[in-house]
Amino acid sequence: MNIPATLKYTKDHEWVAIDGDIATVGITDFAQSELGDIVFVEIDTEGETLDAEEIFGTIEAVKTVSDLFMPISGEITEMNAGLADNPESVNSDPYGDGWMVKIKISNQAEVDALMDAAAYQALVG
Repeated sequence: MNIPATLKYTKDHEWVAIDGDIATVGITDFAQSELGDIVFVEIDTEGETLDAEEIFGTIEAVKTVSDLFMPISGEITEMNAGLADNPESVNSDPYGDGWMVKIKISNQAEVDALMDAAAYQALVG
């Protein structure tokens, strides 16, 4: 299982890459492996400002649909348009081409509350 040390993580299995006041968000390698083959990603919150832990979209696998939760508060400034035609990139490259959204961070202090790689590794075993 791939858990990059440079990223932050949530208990809901999202990863967060911080670049200044922009956070790129996706689901972890663990999450995509648990979901199975991803067939559809729906994100209709672009341009909205949401609080941490609010739902920003859904991800559909062959057997289930799961909610996607905001890891931190902020405005969704961009969604990964490539997921419309290639939702399977979440399976093949969850930390690269399979990213979900970019967020303009509202509260930098929330970043400190996210888990580091070691804490996330302990969560998933």
